[in-house]
Amino acid sequence: MTKERIKNILRILFIMASIGSLYFVPWILVKAWILPLPDTVQEQVDEAISHGFDGMIVYVDEDGKPPAFYTAGWKDRENKIPADPNALFKIASISKLYTAVAATKLVKEKRLSFDKTLVDYLPELKGRIENVEEITLRMMIQHRSGIPNFTDNPAYWENEQEHGKNPLDFALDLPASFKPNEGYEYSNTNYLLLRRIMDDVLGYSHNQYIKEKILIPLELKNTFFSITEVDLDDVMSGYYVGYEEDFKAREYGMLATAEDIGIFLRALNDSSIFDEGEQEIYPYEYNHGGLVVGYQSLAEYHKDIDAVVVQFINTTDFEGYEWNLSEIVINRIVKILRRNKSS
Repeated sequence: MTKERIKNILRILFIMASIGSLYFVPWILVKAWILPLPDTVQEQVDEAISHGFDGMIVYVDEDGKPPAFYTAGWKDRENKIPADPNALFKIASISKLYTAVAATKLVKEKRLSFDKTLVDYLPELKGRIENVEEITLRMMIQHRSGIPNFTDNPAYWENEQEHGKNPLDFALDLPASFKPNEGYEYSNTNYLLLRRIMDDVLGYSHNQYIKEKILIPLELKNTFFSITEVDLDDVMSGYYVGYEEDFKAREYGMLATAEDIGIFLRALNDSSIFDEGEQEIYPYEYNHGGLVVGYQSLAEYHKDIDAVVVQFINTTDFEGYEWNLSEIVINRIVKILRRNKSS
């Protein structure tokens, strides 16, 4: 058999495998990906709602232009209240960026060290978390600690609102996912422990420190740490596919408007949030997403077009298709911004 014939057979097999794999891909994702790109961001947001999202907010800050807001769908589906660009939203893991910046400031102040170990700060965890004497704060911030993610423990979800009061219980006494600094695994436990360490060294809540060092300097007056701090009427409702319940009243940590997130993200990426010597030691990411029941968010900075894009969507599902769909949508929004900037 000739080399060319072998190549042709391999091509056919690859095409057949690709076609077969589409059987397992939800067609809504394929459709969202292959549809012609709309002319405007608003048209893309409207199109996204037609894919099944309940409500959506998009904030765009392009250099040299006033910030722009785009909305579609519902802020409150039951009461038919349209999506509000100024609504508060549960930002979930986007809050890790604030924690990482605050930790960096504490390191610069010599109140923390990224190179000290977990046992140095929380000696009571010896014997409860594997490799506790080798895991540094830097590894935790970068998700290279190997500490199991408490939200991956099925028992946590049997009553996550109640178990959320003591989430560390669902990560203790479990085998490490890998040896410290020898792998990567996203783990909410890392940041849970980091915040506890920050509380200890500060002698007060890290939230107050974040407020003093980040929120007040940036004049972020619409960023909060708990649902208990806000009027529920100001919060965008959250929905889970297959359930009628509005998850708005559940406690999931930080809330903010899209504009506040956008201002923070630009300050992070242009380094204006940092004091002298801090940006050089900052060990984490510059973009992030967030996901909790009923709420998914993406906050991105794109250097090539000097644009911040924040996307809030108040619909989630168990399979993760809604998250994949949200990523397709924001990628298309960025493509529209790039096309329009170059035209």
